[in-house]
Amino acid sequence: MAHKDDEQPTGSGAGPDETGPEENTSGPAPSGDQTPDAEGLTIDDILGAEQTPEAAAEGASSDKEVSLLIDLKRLQAEYANYRRRTEEQREREIERAKGEAVKGLLPVMDDLDRAAKHGDLVEGTPLAAIGDKVRAVAERLGVVSYGAVGDVFDPQQHEAIFQAPTPGATETTILEVVEVGYRLGSVELRPAKVVVAVPA
Repeated sequence: MAHKDDEQPTGSGAGPDETGPEENTSGPAPSGDQTPDAEGLTIDDILGAEQTPEAAAEGASSDKEVSLLIDLKRLQAEYANYRRRTEEQREREIERAKGEAVKGLLPVMDDLDRAAKHGDLVEGTPLAAIGDKVRAVAERLGVVSYGAVGDVFDPQQHEAIFQAPTPGATETTILEVVEVGYRLGSVELRPAKVVVAVPA
């Protein structure tokens, strides 16, 4: 009669010399670049993979954005330069327009200068008051006069109507002012007409 202790266990259990499923999966993982990722791909597979159309399209889109950004910056710089040139041109045109209007005052101012030399502009007289008003208008418009006795002669600003050899003169200077010069901003309204002293 058989005893229960003499019976061998039956079923799918592993024997003493057999290895279970957990032991088969344990142990050191493969080393090097052959380590698979979550999808079963190695690093060599990823690096050597061909570029997909989607990745190529994304790269082309990025290059296009960079190109458009460069074009936009270039257009902004060109527009800024255009505005600056336009403003400068506008200022010059305004100065020219003012200059044309002011030129009509120059003969009157010349007469006032001659009257002052002859002592006719006595302070408190009507003629002196008129002269002050005319000069105030010219000053408000930005008219600047130049050319004074003793100044160094500048052919860009002065027109020499006569040269007088002068002993002791070391450089060409203004000896006498016949007509005062006037400018308005960068616009030359009229050069100063002068007599200059030159070294003898």
